[in-house]
Amino acid sequence: MTNLINVTMTRVNQLQEYREYLEKRYTKLVERANDYKYEDECKSDRSAFKAMRVLEKLNRVRYLDEDLSNPSM
Repeated sequence: MTNLINVTMTRVNQLQEYREYLEKRYTKLVERANDYKYEDECKSDRSAFKAMRVLEKLNRVRYLDEDLSNPSM
């Protein structure tokens, strides 16, 4: 039983670290998209597209993190 708890806590920690990484990446991409908005529209669009993809991953990780952090057992 304790081994299962340790594995679960490790997964929770991994998800939290990955979520933090994705949040930083998303912020950086949105800032880059805004910086290029008037200089190079193509670069701005690419950064915005990548930011949307990162946001999708971030939403999935948040959902999993909430599910593992609050077990309803």
